[in-house]
Amino acid sequence: MDDNSASNGTINEVVLNVNKDDLKITENSTAPATASFLQKLVAEVVGTYFLIFAGCASVVVNKNNENVVTLPGISIVWGLAVMVLVYSLGHISGAHFNPAVTIAFATTRRFPLKQVPGYVVAQVLGSTLASGTLRLLFSGKDNQFAGTLPDGSNLQAFVVEFIITFYLMFIISGVATDNRAIGELAGIAVGSTVLLNVMFAGPITGASMNPARSIGPAFVHMEYNGIWIYLVSPILGAVAGAWVYNIIRYTDKSVREITKSASFLKGVKP
Repeated sequence: MDDNSASNGTINEVVLNVNKDDLKITENSTAPATASFLQKLVAEVVGTYFLIFAGCASVVVNKNNENVVTLPGISIVWGLAVMVLVYSLGHISGAHFNPAVTIAFATTRRFPLKQVPGYVVAQVLGSTLASGTLRLLFSGKDNQFAGTLPDGSNLQAFVVEFIITFYLMFIISGVATDNRAIGELAGIAVGSTVLLNVMFAGPITGASMNPARSIGPAFVHMEYNGIWIYLVSPILGAVAGAWVYNIIRYTDKSVREITKSASFLKGVKP
């Protein structure tokens, strides 16, 4: 989920080119041009919209229909939504959909600091639009709130949100920024982490892990109880998770050597 715009110049990589019946491998090829900043912002708006729409819709439907979706079902919806969006938009914007992730990448110099405000605005906009859509679709006497609220004390919610966001960002840093990891599995790994976090932390805090996920419903429903927890704790947790992984990821191997020895291209000979 890391944004490729932080890297510059020509990337030395193994590229598979299919030319009729021949499979040719070309080295030292120039990386394709990255998407424009506007395209990235649109991708973040759209991606965050569909993430919040799908996840929060499962919460609303569950409340309106006597727990028909169930907690495991809600967890699966969130996890699958993250997974498919990572695969569909990761190559455009980095598939952040989360201000905490964007800020954490910026603090570790894996994302341009000047692009952070634009990304955060895009993510909050997408979440707010999705929450507004859900309110229009399900408005009625119940008008179920699909935001995040602490079930216990504020301290408990703060600590839980910190831990689960730390866990999420640690996984993201491992599968999306480290060339020794199998990047093709990033969507599955990140989606599974979200699923697990929602499964056990959902009943406690709503398992936000994402300031935009909490801000959107709060804006639409004018419900700000404990909102500071969901703004501060996930950001601190994400930054801590990114930095801890950064500390332990040290390797003396070159990027090119790592790419060839620890990925799905391991068996490809140039």
